[in-house]
Amino acid sequence: MAVGTLLPKLRLRQQIREWWLARLPFTDTLTLRQGNVYILPTRAGWMLAATLAVLLVASINYQLNLGYLLTFLLAGCVAVGMVVSHNTLRGLKLHLLPPPQLFAGALAVLDIKLANDRRTPRYAIGLAVQGTGHWAWADVPPQGEAAVQISFTPPGRGLHRVPPLTAETRFPLGTFRVWTIWRPAAQVLVYPAPEPLPPPLPPGEPLSGAGMAAGARSTGEFDGVRAYQRGDPMKLVVWKKFAKSGELVSRDASQAQRYELWLDFARAGALDTEGRLSRLAAWVLAADAQGLDYGLRLPGIEIKPDGGIAQRLRCLQALALC
Repeated sequence: MAVGTLLPKLRLRQQIREWWLARLPFTDTLTLRQGNVYILPTRAGWMLAATLAVLLVASINYQLNLGYLLTFLLAGCVAVGMVVSHNTLRGLKLHLLPPPQLFAGALAVLDIKLANDRRTPRYAIGLAVQGTGHWAWADVPPQGEAAVQISFTPPGRGLHRVPPLTAETRFPLGTFRVWTIWRPAAQVLVYPAPEPLPPPLPPGEPLSGAGMAAGARSTGEFDGVRAYQRGDPMKLVVWKKFAKSGELVSRDASQAQRYELWLDFARAGALDTEGRLSRLAAWVLAADAQGLDYGLRLPGIEIKPDGGIAQRLRCLQALALC
């Protein structure tokens, strides 16, 4: 087939798919009913239909009673298989758990629960991101649940909606494909990928009135240290020194209160925007690993210095949405 005639068909198919998806609501919990479950014969089903037609014509021409029996017996089995196949999906409940946050370039793994209220099991149910063909299959026990994991790669940092998903089954005979299309409402937050080998943390900025005597080294560590005393906060322990020498020392709290560590977009180096964000993400992780209090400055955004998991998540989220 010529490329000139193939492209309009692909474009028309894409337009029909987009129009169809626009009709579907966004929801993280979907109950499959008569109106959102679709069924069509598979290639094997069409071939079986053609075979049955040939058998019927031959039985009529040659007046074969056993031919009639075989033809209508097979046709009855196909009809029963169609009903069973449709009922396998109809009534099933799909629930998407909140997707985890991740760094750019990583796979976003989606956890989906399949709930079955019937007293009979549901077999061979597959789920996949629409258009990928990477299926995850599960059997759902009677009046029970089954968990399925599927994954996709977000295009980059930022807030991305979960792509449309497809659930289907061809149980029991494989002659009919029963499927549904699901548009989850959940979104995936993607952080910038940390720079693999970032430079050391920038020096701390002295607080107003503290003077320069309480500055920080270029590594982001405090100048003043002392022997570890029982009851010292864990974030004041110099873990890098402990890893090298096995000696526990603490940073001098009096000096720690005189300066602030700021991770500034404008001072992240002569890189493009994505490169600076990647470096800042690496610095956020490094400062958090050392237990430091740090702040973040981005164009139009300033996060005050703090520490802990909440501060790390605030900064990474700001970098993702910058």
